[in-house]
Amino acid sequence: MNALEVTDVAVELSGRHVLHAVNLQVAASEQVGLIGPNGAGKTTLIRSLLGLIPIRSGAIGIDGRNPAQARGTIGYVPQRHEFVWDYPVRVRTAVMTGRTHRIGWLRRPGAADQDAVQEALERVTLTDLATRPIGELSGGQRQRVLVARALALRPRLLLLDEPFTGLDVPTQEILTRLFRDLTAEGTAILMTTHDLPAAAETCHRLCLLNRTVVADGSPEELRDPAVWLRAFGVARSEQLLHSLGVTR
Repeated sequence: MNALEVTDVAVELSGRHVLHAVNLQVAASEQVGLIGPNGAGKTTLIRSLLGLIPIRSGAIGIDGRNPAQARGTIGYVPQRHEFVWDYPVRVRTAVMTGRTHRIGWLRRPGAADQDAVQEALERVTLTDLATRPIGELSGGQRQRVLVARALALRPRLLLLDEPFTGLDVPTQEILTRLFRDLTAEGTAILMTTHDLPAAAETCHRLCLLNRTVVADGSPEELRDPAVWLRAFGVARSEQLLHSLGVTR
């Protein structure tokens, strides 16, 4: 059974068809890059997988369950600007919020919760900053907090929304190694990104999305420039083709 199964999914927002006939699978131990232009529906799809946006038709299966049933097993890393960084909490507390759904709103974290948070901090190399206020962190440190917050759930499926945007090279390398380790351990990862060379280098498969799936395959299988031009809705883009290292 795949960790994620998306079958003929359509999403409509404010009367506008945002996604239609989307089919996508992510297996355990697989990292898939979700690629497409702005407005292609990438973030909408991620939020639908989380159960935050209802689908108009089709089906979403996460380990054989729907998003509402699987909510406590999905790790989600939003874009950094979506998190409230001026809230007066420390790093460990922020990471613990990732387990709120499992702990419950009126219960205190137990030993298992503390262990999961400690493990997550270690995996992103933030143990030395565990007591620092989150408002004092650098951009790279903030991104690692968000990743640790998702990992505190010990998820089977990890959803990443533009995890490398605006990061320095050392942080990119830390996260790239971490994601590689997670897939080796059986975690399924679906990642939206605009960093096409990095996606081609680190992902097992790429899913090109523009309101529907235009193409899906390994980076080696998606070397045809016409596929990328069709996915991005352009007739010709030297910058796009150069970033991919392909020629027409």
